Amino acid sequence: MNRSHRHAGSGCLGTMEVKSKFGAEFRRFSLERSKPGKFEEFYGLLQHVHKIPNVDVLVGYADIHGDLLPINNDDNYHKAVSTANPLLRIFIQKKGCVLEHSKNNVRMHCLKTL
Repeated sequence: MNRSHRHAGSGCLGTMEVKSKFGAEFRRFSLERSKPGKFEEFYGLLQHVHKIPNVDVLVGYADIHGDLLPINNDDNYHKAVSTANPLLRIFIQKKGCVLEHSKNNVRMHCLKTL
């Protein structure tokens, strides 16, 4: 998996842009589409890029219809990579939080713990 952030050559056929959102923060980076790696590596990369190494999170992506689908194993991670065109939109939420997703907006609501 290519772990470098934001390449100038991101228009290459083998490179895919990823735009991830956690809270109010967006990050962009690129991956090799032909060698995306495993989900656990991608999960660790997201934690690194967003500087949340010890936070348990849920990962989802917006499919071509705008539906928010989960990424939690190698199979659905590879499905997300294969259908991303031209951008893979990733949404990250803390466990215990809920994403409200509409075509133009994503908001996170977290449950309060007592």
